[in-house]
Amino acid sequence: MKRSWWKTLLKYGIGFLLLALVIWRNWQAKPGHPGTGLEDMLHRPMQVKWYLLAAVLCGLNIFATLVRWYVLVRAQQLPFSFGSAMGIGLVGYFFNTFLPGSVGGDLVKAAFIAREQSRRTVAVSTVVIDRVVGLWGLVALIAAIGGIYWISDPSFIQSKPTLLICVSAAIAVVAASLAVWFLLGFLPERRAIRFSERLHSIPRIGGILSEFWQAVWMYRNRGLSILVALLLSWASHLCWVSQFYLCVLTFQPAGMPADMPSLAEHFLIVPMGMIAQGFIPLPGGIGGGEFVFGELYRVLGHPEAIGVSGSMGWRTLAWSFGLVGYITYLLMKRGAVPLPKATNAASPAPSAPANATGP
Repeated sequence: MKRSWWKTLLKYGIGFLLLALVIWRNWQAKPGHPGTGLEDMLHRPMQVKWYLLAAVLCGLNIFATLVRWYVLVRAQQLPFSFGSAMGIGLVGYFFNTFLPGSVGGDLVKAAFIAREQSRRTVAVSTVVIDRVVGLWGLVALIAAIGGIYWISDPSFIQSKPTLLICVSAAIAVVAASLAVWFLLGFLPERRAIRFSERLHSIPRIGGILSEFWQAVWMYRNRGLSILVALLLSWASHLCWVSQFYLCVLTFQPAGMPADMPSLAEHFLIVPMGMIAQGFIPLPGGIGGGEFVFGELYRVLGHPEAIGVSGSMGWRTLAWSFGLVGYITYLLMKRGAVPLPKATNAASPAPSAPANATGP
């Protein structure tokens, strides 16, 4: 435990050191871009109205994400209340914001929900699928916006190797995943059951693998729930991108053209930045996220400092809402937010529900 504590503290130290280096690098305006250094923004009056609107969008973003998880849990027919989804989800958001990496909160959410469910593997699978749906939504957004740019203005993508690689990879991932999802729709129920039985025969971990496969199979047969989850994911990402854009506007001169990407361009680069930040093993991706967004702005021909300012403004909002999650965590620890007791029986063999949808 002590070594883990020191390890986390070390990662915080590295993160804040990296953040300090990024701030130092962008403190002064670059040649040809007067008034765009972080120092200039610090001495410029903030446009508070944009930041308040960004805070509202941040709250809506979190709410849409938590509702998405609730939809996925209920799709597995687990006894789970909407209030519990909000409470546990806020706890997870706190840990995602303040712990190294981007999955710490998912582990906490999985532990909370599994503690109160008899079908524990299925309960944990809802957290995994929720993460997959959210990530797939980001990749699909990159593929869609990048594809539109590729068709309407090919030079915009092709002249920027970084964007070209990211968009090409996103399109490939979306195409491959849709093909696998489509083909799963043709898998006969008897073969799904047989595969589940084979997994169950694996020593020690067979039961877990079998139950996880059953959860995936049920999701494939509940296309409406997945569609609703995807729509909520895209609504969340819409808030996410708009929130970042407003955080950038907060530090720009009022009534003057800003040397920053358009809102449409933000729908391409913000998902890229969020995905990259999720793989940075620092608390909330601190320092690394600012560096990534600065580089993405540079790729588009804009001052890095503006992207850094947007990332720092977004992080401040994330920390604020994360503290709400921490208070929720303390209340749940004391039992002030009880979770529903599981009453469901052991998970049945996979079968197509009555409201199953086709491929």
